[in-house]
Amino acid sequence: MAYNEQLSKRIEASLRYFPKDISEAITQKRMFGGIVFLYKGKMAIGVIKQDLMVRVISAKMDETMKKEAVRPMDFTKKPIKEYIYVGAKGIETEEELQFYIELGLEHALTKV
Repeated sequence: MAYNEQLSKRIEASLRYFPKDISEAITQKRMFGGIVFLYKGKMAIGVIKQDLMVRVISAKMDETMKKEAVRPMDFTKKPIKEYIYVGAKGIETEEELQFYIELGLEHALTKV
């Protein structure tokens, strides 16, 4: 199954609004059967099938897991630490999508 290209385009459009030093440090790579966005080589967010994949710092995982349409990333059939999936209901608006993009970039910034 292919990944949601429309969601990928929404992410690309949102990333253009970040400061130039951040937006120019974003690269894309095909992984997990989808596409991921990396900040300085560190995975931040991605699109896997129809879901948004987001890396979340440990301190924010409990709070984030309470949000609508969020579930643990279980690509390997068991939850992966600091990764979540967000279903379509959780990213209907650009503001909701932006929240998760910023969350993923926050994680990447702690790793560079």
